[in-house]
Amino acid sequence: MMKQAKDIVREFYDSDIANDASIIEKYFHPNAVLTWNGIEGLTNLGFDKISDFFADIRKNYKELKIEVSHLLQDNDTVTIRYKYYVHPIENPDEEIGIAHFICIWEIKDEKLYRGYQVSQPFKDQDEKDNSYEKVKA
Repeated sequence: MMKQAKDIVREFYDSDIANDASIIEKYFHPNAVLTWNGIEGLTNLGFDKISDFFADIRKNYKELKIEVSHLLQDNDTVTIRYKYYVHPIENPDEEIGIAHFICIWEIKDEKLYRGYQVSQPFKDQDEKDNSYEKVKA
């Protein structure tokens, strides 16, 4: 039985990305492309660059926590809104907010195939915002 696109995306974002290198091959299509609009402008990441990105996460952080506020599906396309929090290796008891994201994923062969992501840096006042309290999933 085929998994729902929403379940694939949910499983990926719930996985232990910071500690398990096998996550990338498990969830990303070999021809995956992530188009990311962030503070450095527009960047296109293929499978290898996505893998490199998460390898850097594993090198620098003990834990990556993802807080999801929205997860919506339309056929094989899923939109997710979330925040990244990290625990630095140097101080694993400290939790630091890194960024806010919205990503639209197209699923192919039960894997993340095409992603369109927008991010912005986390600011201290963001913790006072209650927009993440109610999850639409």
